[in-house]
Amino acid sequence: MTSTSNRLAIALCAVLLMAVAHDTYAAPPQAGIEAALVAAQESKRGITLSVSGQTIGGAVVKVDAGGVVELRGPQGSKITVRIDRIDAVTQP
Repeated sequence: MTSTSNRLAIALCAVLLMAVAHDTYAAPPQAGIEAALVAAQESKRGITLSVSGQTIGGAVVKVDAGGVVELRGPQGSKITVRIDRIDAVTQP
C-alpha cells in the first residue's frame, strides 16, 4: 500500500468508528421531547408542539408514563397528544 492508501484507510476507519459510536450512545428522539415537556411543565411556561405539520400551543398539565401529554389550550380546552406523534417542541 502507498502512503495515500494508508491515510485513506485510516480516515475511513475513523469515520466508521464515529458513526458506530454515535448510533450506540445517541438518545432516542422521544427522550428529548419528553424531557422538554417535563421542563415546560415544571417551569409553568407555554409550549408549542409540531404534530404532522400542524402547530398546537398550550401549557403542559401532565406528562403520562403511557406516552401521552396533556395540554391546556389558550381557551382552557384540554388537548391530549401522543408523544411519539410529536415532530418538534418549541418553547417561547
